[in-house]
Amino acid sequence: MSKLTVYYDDTEQWRLIEADALLALAKLPDACVDAVVCDPPYSLALGGEAWDRFGGGGLAAPEAFERWTAKWAAECLRLLKPGGHLLAFGAPRTFHRLVAGIEDAGLQVRDQVLWVYAQGLPKSARLPGGRGSLLKPAYEPVLLARKPLQGRTIDNARRYGTGALNIDATRIGEARYWPAHLALSHAQDCQDGACVRDCPVRSLDRQRENLSRLFFCAKATRAEREAGCGQLPLRSVPLYTGKRHSPRLVRNLHPTVKPVSLMRWLVKLVTPPGGLVLDPFTGSGSTGIAAVIEDRIFLGLEREPRYVDIACARLTHWAAIAAQEEVLP
Repeated sequence: MSKLTVYYDDTEQWRLIEADALLALAKLPDACVDAVVCDPPYSLALGGEAWDRFGGGGLAAPEAFERWTAKWAAECLRLLKPGGHLLAFGAPRTFHRLVAGIEDAGLQVRDQVLWVYAQGLPKSARLPGGRGSLLKPAYEPVLLARKPLQGRTIDNARRYGTGALNIDATRIGEARYWPAHLALSHAQDCQDGACVRDCPVRSLDRQRENLSRLFFCAKATRAEREAGCGQLPLRSVPLYTGKRHSPRLVRNLHPTVKPVSLMRWLVKLVTPPGGLVLDPFTGSGSTGIAAVIEDRIFLGLEREPRYVDIACARLTHWAAIAAQEEVLP
């Protein structure tokens, strides 16, 4: 097979391989990673992207998406140490296929985390009479799965460092609440101390004062998305153009950038300190950023050259900051 292209910087905290996930995963050795944290394609034909279609039909071929999921999940099963966890984001419409594919690969379904947010818009055309075919998305489910243990949980954890969640390291707030399977993001138009009406944080806090602090996760701001990308060209983002949105020029054009704070919490939850985190679908690199900030080692795979450039720029930026111990807790 041809040699894979590998990117890294002088911190040696991260490696990024430019290749299709299935091709690159097959070349990695057995039981070499502590956790898999990823945001795979959802099979929604997002923005007409080729990487989000399966069997040529997106949602018209759900079985193809499930079979493809089972293939990469089977490779992740092989690469994980016994008891190693896998976290995978999904979309409400195709999450059942993602879960089935991962379970068919041999991983154990353990739980799911719901990431709740307010921004976004329905992915459907406006029809006459104020009608449409889809609701506005307000959450994304994240599957928590695990490779089967070797023996008891405590014995597996002692031998491999995996199999258990890092509960104390991910407790929430000053009261040190137990980590729950719900994370909230403010609405896009919220300002410091002032939330818009449809903000989920505001809605929860109206029921009980500051209850959202148990679950809160800040959204990815434009400054966070673009940090480290100053040398990249400005390009138009097609998802936010149309009658109500003028073309927006950005340097990080990935359509599904996840908040670094959310990814830090997830990486810390499932990865032992100093452990190796694998993301087969690196995208713009948010999982890797979280890993280097939390003092984990990161290995990412990404097949799209335009996203490789973005991920390398962001990883280099954040790894340098983490190396200087300038990242705030």
